[in-house]
Amino acid sequence: MAERKPNRLLAALLTDSQCTQSAFARAVNAVGTENGRPTTYSQPSVSQWLGGTVPEPLAQTAILEALTRRLGRLVTHAEAGFPPPADQPAPTGTVEGLIELGRQDMDPSRRGVLGASLFAVALTVPGWQDVLARAESIQRGQTIRIGMPEVASVIAMTERLSSIDDEFGGRAARPMAASYLVNTVGPYLRAEAQDAVRKAMMSAASDLCYLTGYMAVDEGLHGLAQQYYVKALELAGVAEDHLTYCTTLRGMSVQAVDLGHGQRAMQLADAAAAASPVAGPRMRAFLAGQQAHSAAVSGDTNTALRHLADAERAMDVAESESRAFGSYDPSSLNYHVAQVRYAIRDVSGSVAAMLESDRLRYSVYQRGRVRHRATLAERQLQLGHLEEACRTWHLALDDYPKVQSGRADDRVRIMMGLLAAHPRNEYARNLYERARTLVPVHLAA
Repeated sequence: MAERKPNRLLAALLTDSQCTQSAFARAVNAVGTENGRPTTYSQPSVSQWLGGTVPEPLAQTAILEALTRRLGRLVTHAEAGFPPPADQPAPTGTVEGLIELGRQDMDPSRRGVLGASLFAVALTVPGWQDVLARAESIQRGQTIRIGMPEVASVIAMTERLSSIDDEFGGRAARPMAASYLVNTVGPYLRAEAQDAVRKAMMSAASDLCYLTGYMAVDEGLHGLAQQYYVKALELAGVAEDHLTYCTTLRGMSVQAVDLGHGQRAMQLADAAAAASPVAGPRMRAFLAGQQAHSAAVSGDTNTALRHLADAERAMDVAESESRAFGSYDPSSLNYHVAQVRYAIRDVSGSVAAMLESDRLRYSVYQRGRVRHRATLAERQLQLGHLEEACRTWHLALDDYPKVQSGRADDRVRIMMGLLAAHPRNEYARNLYERARTLVPVHLAA
């Protein structure tokens, strides 16, 4: 039996990171927990890796991501002394890569592998000029020719899938989106078409790809979501579609800030704003609100308040011009006010803004209503208002059985844990008993 050789490459990286073995084990565990795959590594585990034991593939991914975050640069398998991943896909063009991603997402035997991919802080995000310049030669088939009616059908289907997502959650809508991408949009992207039609189809496909990534975020599949987001950026570049490119960058910022990566979220939010040279007031509010949230989570209070003021002024102008359904609206802005207030430790101000956001939210946003009401209840409890928090949680539970959302599940899991700390309070006890009849067993345990 061959003698194990110490992994000196990994040891050197650990030394560079100025991290103890115990602290590094905790960092790896944090990466796994963040992506819905908690682990319980400890100092002996790190010692074994340094001694030459090759971690399982999922652990390797978490180790590389933990090192990347600590060192502030991308760390590869080879650099850490690990063998290259066995199923690493070959590089493909934008369209071929999108179809392959969708096919894997549809395949139950591959879904576990895709879901195991982790959120990568150091993900390379293609810049606008980069994607604009790589308008690749798309393989064109000879069997069909498309026109603007096919483009209109993709846009309409995307709107309907978005409505299903808003009402019922990402788990309900994403399988349909992935299937539609592969079976309908993929052939359209390869078909013969006039240049204007081709660009319009690329734009429509980019928007659908962004939506599919957003649904993956809702399921907690953060690495998969990033793959869809990057494809959305590439397609938007080919289509010269600034709006979807900026919207996707902002979506990536939302994902990052919700996972606690404030600096990365700021970079993405600022990139989205910079890539939108001409934006109406609602779009400016949409971008500035996210910049404010990201800056607040990063600890930059002055910048956060400045962006928040910009968002509020832009929203005033937008609402005076026209009220918009299905886009950034006063409810969304109040949510950002709440997130900024909470990040700067103004819990009372956050609660007030969330109450206003809930009052203004359109009834069709059922999934968002569950998540945000549960978050509101958590903050009410932080203020010591247990009975008020229980009333808000009851409202969240009214809609919870109707949605299929990993993010909603997370909020309910937190609720169950918080309620368990108040077994003698009648309101908490009644809510807990009601929840046990509504939530999955693994969340109620």
